[in-house]
Amino acid sequence: MTASLFDDPPQPVERMAIDDGAWLLRGWALEQQTQWIAAVQQVLALQPLRASCTPSGKPMSVRMSNCGAYGWVTDAAGYRYSATNPDTGVAWPAMPDFLRDQAVAAAAAAGYPGYAPDVCLVNQYLPGARMGLHRDADEQDWAAPIVSVSLGLPCRFQWGGLERSSPVRRFTLLHGDVLVWGGATRMAYHGVLPLQDGAHPLLGPRRWNLTFRMARSHYRPQ
Repeated sequence: MTASLFDDPPQPVERMAIDDGAWLLRGWALEQQTQWIAAVQQVLALQPLRASCTPSGKPMSVRMSNCGAYGWVTDAAGYRYSATNPDTGVAWPAMPDFLRDQAVAAAAAAGYPGYAPDVCLVNQYLPGARMGLHRDADEQDWAAPIVSVSLGLPCRFQWGGLERSSPVRRFTLLHGDVLVWGGATRMAYHGVLPLQDGAHPLLGPRRWNLTFRMARSHYRPQ
């Protein structure tokens, strides 16, 4: 890991190690950005973004959608994966083949072959929206990595350690960047600082973050 990674703005590279088992694929999704956006729009047409609250009742500043066999939800009943939308009882839309194939390829590029996501969580950030430090801990198999794709406005990403009190480093995620983490840092705390005002040429004043997970399946590296 090099200190220059955490400068602002970061220098574009193909692949950079940010921690043990964590890789930043800078600009990885740019070549097929129109397909990415079309696939997300397809999902949102079937499952519109929904407001969510934490189990304590605090409204979240991001709006969420899901596709795949399961969706990640939060409400008074807690954080969990569900096979249906709790608002409607209807199954989430199927994950588009393009999204699944790209997530599998990104995981392999970061050294995680055999990835088979059954969830794609779509978070929409508008200016001011943020995500506090957290770790992805609701999956059955923590051996499976997380694949996170950034589209739209840039954000300041926070990367911590295995304890909430661990030191936090910050770097910028740009449109088309893909962050993949697993192994020793699979349970690292991470978050997003409040999104700054701006207008992306393709997505306007918003950021989409796609997070692929293996919620109820087991990771078997090939």
